[in-house]
Amino acid sequence: MAGRRWARNAAGAALAALTLATTAACSDDSGTSSSTPSGAVSAASSLASEASGVLSSATAEAKRQLNEVKNGVDARDDVKIGRATTDSEGRATATVTAHNTADATKSFAVQVNFRDSGGNLLDTVVLTIDDVAAGKSAEGTARSNRKLSGQLRAEIAVALRY
Repeated sequence: MAGRRWARNAAGAALAALTLATTAACSDDSGTSSSTPSGAVSAASSLASEASGVLSSATAEAKRQLNEVKNGVDARDDVKIGRATTDSEGRATATVTAHNTADATKSFAVQVNFRDSGGNLLDTVVLTIDDVAAGKSAEGTARSNRKLSGQLRAEIAVALRY
């Protein structure tokens, strides 16, 4: 549970940084909004670069969280994901079901990628499903860090049982 909160807080900080960068990109040196086409193109290019940076940060953070899992084993075959939907806040969600095939209670760390219809990565999150009893299944909901729109697809990138 703490891992999910940390990931959301980190994503929130990254989004705040993106917002500040966007504000700066849409102003010229005097602090006024840019009204020239070249200024708009420059601002759009800067925004795209910053958005790419935020996604890179989210991906790096997901990797870092998964690297912290001790004695994790690949569990992709034991984890299934449902269809991506959008919640009332505009964030993508997908139900993840983890089946514990081990002979003891285990937890799962699952990296879920949200992609658009063209296959472009839009967001990535790490979901933990704690204390799944031996031979049982449990569910969790992966929720994107930010609003996503359009036709979305959720996929399991990494699943670890530990």
